[in-house]
Amino acid sequence: MEKFWQTKSLQEMSQSEWESLCDGCARCCMIKLEDEDTAEVHYSALVCDLLDIEGCRCTDYPNRHTRVTDCVVLTPARSVEFSWLPKTCAYRTLAEGRQLEAWHPLISGTNSSVHAANISVRDKVIHVGQVHQDEQQRMIVKWVEQ
Repeated sequence: MEKFWQTKSLQEMSQSEWESLCDGCARCCMIKLEDEDTAEVHYSALVCDLLDIEGCRCTDYPNRHTRVTDCVVLTPARSVEFSWLPKTCAYRTLAEGRQLEAWHPLISGTNSSVHAANISVRDKVIHVGQVHQDEQQRMIVKWVEQ
């Protein structure tokens, strides 16, 4: 039996279907640093202060865009912009016409599979508020597939 993500475009999904695509990896919550010379984007081991690092979920999801002004709103209409998201992200995966991975909770049936597959940020990041701005560049990581 085909699932909604196999039969619907991102634009055709209901709000609950759209939200269920989030695998809970929290890689989108990682602070990205842009090289001023090359415009290349680098992921850092820093995450938004609102992120529950253990659970990999926002602690104030309904108000995140008000509280964090540069928190990006992901919508189906913006799916052409998703190349900045990690290659593992379900939103980017589907926007690029690829299939969800076996570890994705919609496939595995459990939210813990993203952590077991070592895809999430759990145990790999710290809150941006814990690091002085001058030290942030030292926090660039290479483990995120882009």
